[in-house]
Amino acid sequence: MIRLSILALIACLLALAKLAHADVGTTLEQTRAGETAALKVLWVASEGWAQLGEDGQPEGLTIAVMQRFADWLAQEHELSVDLDFVEEGDWRRFYDRVRDGSGGVFGLGNVTITEARRDELAFSPPYVTNVAVLISRAGDAEISSASALPEIMAGRTGLGFAGTLHEERLRELAASYWPEMPLELGHSNDELIQAAAAGTHFAYVDGYNYYRARSRGLEIRRHPALDDPGEQFGIIMPLDNDWQDLLDDFFAAHDGLRRSRWYQDAMRHYLGVEIAELLTN
Repeated sequence: MIRLSILALIACLLALAKLAHADVGTTLEQTRAGETAALKVLWVASEGWAQLGEDGQPEGLTIAVMQRFADWLAQEHELSVDLDFVEEGDWRRFYDRVRDGSGGVFGLGNVTITEARRDELAFSPPYVTNVAVLISRAGDAEISSASALPEIMAGRTGLGFAGTLHEERLRELAASYWPEMPLELGHSNDELIQAAAAGTHFAYVDGYNYYRARSRGLEIRRHPALDDPGEQFGIIMPLDNDWQDLLDDFFAAHDGLRRSRWYQDAMRHYLGVEIAELLTN
């Protein structure tokens, strides 16, 4: 009995410690009651999407979308909000922090919208439709079908971006076509791309990261037969975030954010013309 009580106490203390360190932002209800709104925006660095600018301040397409949302709240609803941008260096930790946060917490990390994730997170409407591509070293023979993967990539190791759908895609390929496929986990897009260019690994990456790496001169190739198109990215929030409906309204206003001239110009500005066209066609 005493042992059970001690275990229960430890579990309670751990839960309280976790709660004490949770990320919290002002709720809409608190803001309408007169409190100053401070929304916490966690972000993971990704070139063009969210990064530190020359002035040391965050910039990028998703940063700009959140800033425009704040402007829209002021103009359309007379709600003044401050955005507290906080960088998180690890994608898995970023995801967990937003999931475990409370109130006005938002996450910018190019998170794919899935039904499974909807059980633990809230999503904005999609801000882009992505295509995931399998890459390897330039000069490799083309993989014309998934069944050809074991032969052409013999001697290589799959490298999955830990905690993402890119890891899941490789695991699914292994289960269906290559049960003995060696698999390691990486923690950044640059790590995956450099390993593919070195000829030691193959990996799934987002299409825009592939084109950006090619433009920098990295010797990698794409295997179009294994493209996985159609996934959509959304801004993530804790389930109790009560700003969700206003964020939905913002995305829908004036015939839709993604249709707007502002958004099209912002995509070209932050991502470049080639990648903007890839993601809008």
